Amino acid sequence: MPLPTPFFPRTSALCHSMKWKEWAGYYAVCSYETLHDTEYYAFRNSAGLLDVSPLYKYRVTGPDAAAFLSRIMVRNIEKLAIGRVSYCCWCDDHGKVVDDGTVMRRGEQEFFVTSADPCYSWFSRFLRGYKVELSDISDQVAGLALQGPTSRDILKQVCDADLDGLKYFATCKARVNGFEVYISRTGYTGDLGYELWVDHEHALKLWDAIMAAGKNYDIRPAGLDALDVTRVEAGLILKDVDYFNALHALIDDRKSSPYEISLGWTVDLDRAPFNGQAALQAEKEEGSKWAIVGLDIDWPQLEELYYKRGLPPVLSNHAWRSSIPIYTAKDKRIQAGYATSGTWSPILKKNIALATVQKKYDKIGTELQFEVTVEHVRHTVSAIVSKTQFYNPERKTFTPKSSKS
Repeated sequence: MPLPTPFFPRTSALCHSMKWKEWAGYYAVCSYETLHDTEYYAFRNSAGLLDVSPLYKYRVTGPDAAAFLSRIMVRNIEKLAIGRVSYCCWCDDHGKVVDDGTVMRRGEQEFFVTSADPCYSWFSRFLRGYKVELSDISDQVAGLALQGPTSRDILKQVCDADLDGLKYFATCKARVNGFEVYISRTGYTGDLGYELWVDHEHALKLWDAIMAAGKNYDIRPAGLDALDVTRVEAGLILKDVDYFNALHALIDDRKSSPYEISLGWTVDLDRAPFNGQAALQAEKEEGSKWAIVGLDIDWPQLEELYYKRGLPPVLSNHAWRSSIPIYTAKDKRIQAGYATSGTWSPILKKNIALATVQKKYDKIGTELQFEVTVEHVRHTVSAIVSKTQFYNPERKTFTPKSSKS
């Protein structure tokens, strides 16, 4: 049976739809109302408040903390400055991704790590020889994501941090109504946003302070359904949907390297040894077999298929998570790959998807064929390869005031 998060007394009272799902053993709201549209538009036009407490959270401290994390991550964490956040992944010895998450450097010898899967056991395998203390603090720290164009203005009403100077992927300590929180300018919506980390005992006070301050900024509590649409628009991958944890994959073909899931930019190859380094160096030289791309699916062609059957086009307002075959443009008998997740983007007015394709088809502008089923009959429509970041507003990274953060 799922457990309630520290914010459950507030989220349960507001969840009129009664739509919940299990997330890492906790209750998580899918949508607060019957339809999640208002929550989606809050993320894009005002601000949405999301409970992210189910994320796994670890504190890494000690003289060798940076060296230890650099050993298990594909990114060189020793170069991460205090007050900065790194998005990265970690691999097995074969260079296959175990999980992805964020690493926040809070001090010279203190780091805060988040992950989607429980990784304490995996991290612990590599502690020998390092002067490090690894602590699983998942059940001690609550998390909120405040995302959207008005999120900065809302937070400025409740905390003492210099948010106008807090840069993208930076973190700082702040006080809210007398208690301490950590703020990171991070999120999973591809928009301006922040994540707040607080001890369980102060969770409800933090929620109340943000919701009260957000009344004049059209804040909305938001659930996972709206988040799923925004993360596809932003081109952000999801574990167990767009890739599998290498430790849990049933067959080798389900395992992926960072280069194959658009995380090659996080890999620092030329440095001290780290997990999967040799395999990743070889792949870098030889080339990858797969790549994740964005797909812009032809809407007029899709409409025509439905109209020929006397039907209006059918598209769910939910993001979908299923494997859909992708074929080459020249020969529909040759499969080029498969789409893993997609959505109708309300803000872009496009039918979009994230897809894994053979590397030779990943060039932007390449035409492929996307499989569609209409009235029990399979068809294909054109889909053009694009960047995975369909939506990328300037405000996401813009810092109003230039200052060191």
